[in-house]
Amino acid sequence: MEESRRQKKVSSLIKEVLSQILIDTVRDTFESSLITITRLEITKDLKTAHVYLSLFGKEQEEQILEVLNERMGYFRKHIASRTNLKYNPMLIFSYDPILSYEEKIDALLEKLKKDEISG
Repeated sequence: MEESRRQKKVSSLIKEVLSQILIDTVRDTFESSLITITRLEITKDLKTAHVYLSLFGKEQEEQILEVLNERMGYFRKHIASRTNLKYNPMLIFSYDPILSYEEKIDALLEKLKKDEISG
């Protein structure tokens, strides 16, 4: 599904604002973890934003996702105060599955490379 120009602009704006909010608030809670917004997809009606995250320090993975979902109202309030959008989108946080696929593909390629060298 191709995003419209408006979806891309709103998505980029929300990603930028939300990244700053995460830096300001969540960093103190989870000092040993690094949270990165890898991508943000917004629906055509601009009312729902799917926020995909990558995490360095996976031992707290479920706890971090739980805290982010608990603070969703806080994030939405700050997004609304820092942007001038008609709709303040509902945020859905999840881990980016593409990163785990990339890791699997890298592992398979590395295995193939080792097999070629040894065989």
